[in-house]
Amino acid sequence: MLGNVEVILARPRGFCAGVERAVRTLESVANKYAGTRAVYALHQIVHNLHVVDSFKKMGVKFVSTLDEVPEGAVLVLSAHGVSQQVREESRRKGLTVVDATCPLVTKVHLEIQRYDKSGYQVIFVGHKGHREVEGSMGQIFNPVILVQSVQDVQNIQVPSATKLAYVTQTTLSIDDTADIINALKLRFPEIVGPNLRDICYATQNRQVAVKYMSKMVDVVLAIGSKNSSNSNRLLDLAKSQNVRAYLIDSYRNIDLKWLVGAHKIGITAGASAPEILVQEVVDYLGLHANLRVRTMEGVSENITFKLPELD
Repeated sequence: MLGNVEVILARPRGFCAGVERAVRTLESVANKYAGTRAVYALHQIVHNLHVVDSFKKMGVKFVSTLDEVPEGAVLVLSAHGVSQQVREESRRKGLTVVDATCPLVTKVHLEIQRYDKSGYQVIFVGHKGHREVEGSMGQIFNPVILVQSVQDVQNIQVPSATKLAYVTQTTLSIDDTADIINALKLRFPEIVGPNLRDICYATQNRQVAVKYMSKMVDVVLAIGSKNSSNSNRLLDLAKSQNVRAYLIDSYRNIDLKWLVGAHKIGITAGASAPEILVQEVVDYLGLHANLRVRTMEGVSENITFKLPELD
C-alpha cells in the first residue's frame, strides 16, 4: 500500500472539441454504413490507442496509404488533416470522403494557402514526421520550409527575407514556439504571421493547467499515447517543473515504484485521451492507496464544432 495519497486532477484535461468532433464523425459514419459498406480511416483518427481499438471493434479499417483503400469505398480523414495530393488521389479513386480534420488545423491550412497565393515563402514551425505537419506542408505545390528549433532558424536559407510568413503546428509547446517565433522575427524583421495564434485553445489550456498542477504534486501521470504530440508536450512541461512525470497509455503502464513516497499525485490527459482512461487510473490507484481525489480549479471549455454533413 502507498498509504494516504491525494490525487489532483488537472482541469481541463482529455478530449478537446476537435478530437470530440473527429470521434463522433467516425462513429456516425461507422453506424451509417454498418453491414453495407466498408469504412476506412486514413491513419489513426486521433493519436490514442484506446480510441483506435474501439473503432476496430466496430469494423473500421485503419490504413496508412490510399493504396490500401479500394475504389468507391468510404474514407474518413483523421483530425490531423491531409495534403492536397491525398485529396486529389481520393477524388481519382471515386472515394466517398468524410473530412474529420479539426477546424483549427483547417484554419492553418487556409493560412498557408493565403500566404502562398500572396507570394510569400511559408515557414512552418512544427515537428518533422507528425501527421498534422505532413498534411499542412502539403497544402501548396511550392516548398514549405520546416523549422523545429531556434537553431533551425539560424540555419535555414530563404529566397527572400522580405516575403516570408510563418505558421505553426497546433499542438506545440507554447513556450518553445514563442522562442522560435521570436528567433524568426529577430533574423527576419519583415516576416509576417497569423493574427491569431495557431496553437489551439485546448493545447494552451492543458499546458497551463499541467504547469500549475505540477507545482503542487510529487508525481505527474500524463495519460496519452507515445505518438500524441500534445500528450508529450504535457509530459515535457511537467518535467520542466522539476517533478517526476510519466507518460502512460492506461493504468496498465503504471509502475507502483514510481509512486513510493508520493503524497500528492497529479493526473492529466492529452487532448486525444478519453475520460474513461482517467477514471481507470484513479480506480487503480485506489486499490493501492487511501485516496482523496479533487479536481483543481481551471478553465472551463464549452467549445463544440459542428460535425461534417453525411450524404
